[in-house]
Amino acid sequence: MSPAKAAALRPILFPSGPLPWLKPAVIVAGLVPLVKMEIDLIRGTLSADPVSAGENQLGLLALVFLVASLACTPLQTLFGWKFPIRIRKALGLYAFFYASLHFGAYLGFDKQLNMAEVFADLTERPFLIVGFLAFVILVPLAVTSTAGMLKRLGFKRWKALHRLAYVAGILGVAHFVMRVKSNLTEPVIYGTILGALFAVRLGAWLKERARARLNRELGLD
Repeated sequence: MSPAKAAALRPILFPSGPLPWLKPAVIVAGLVPLVKMEIDLIRGTLSADPVSAGENQLGLLALVFLVASLACTPLQTLFGWKFPIRIRKALGLYAFFYASLHFGAYLGFDKQLNMAEVFADLTERPFLIVGFLAFVILVPLAVTSTAGMLKRLGFKRWKALHRLAYVAGILGVAHFVMRVKSNLTEPVIYGTILGALFAVRLGAWLKERARARLNRELGLD
């Protein structure tokens, strides 16, 4: 590709302007998998076991959106892209949305709100506890995602709280691994991506800490 063509494509591939369409596009795109699932369910093509298939797909979507939201800051760190930060909140809320549907499908359709069966499941299937803990962590993150809550908590406390998203991601991957048991290819991929994202964040934090220490030693603070 010629330098002229690369320069012309750069604003399209790596936008940095106002992009008023970006958030609406993400919001609409985030609903597409759910609409497709509903169409497949109506047509009877979702699966021979639609409840189990629906649960699995909703859980996977929750993990995908969570990992995508966690990728936004590392992408900015590595490449200087600004646009991922603009959609980070929407991606995170979609992670919570699909996790809620995943949990609701299990509770409502699979167990039909029979809490005795649910508690029995929790004792016999540890991966459910791990998944539930991931969902519980996402609840306060979703509740505090507004600008008002950011102002009320203060940036430092808000930022510390939202670092728990990585814990939710780790638990989500662990839930996936424990669920599939045999074919670990897909959960390992998500775990590897999550580990790489965490490494970028950790590297940036260590670099910032070293810079701050150097500034103090030089009396620049």
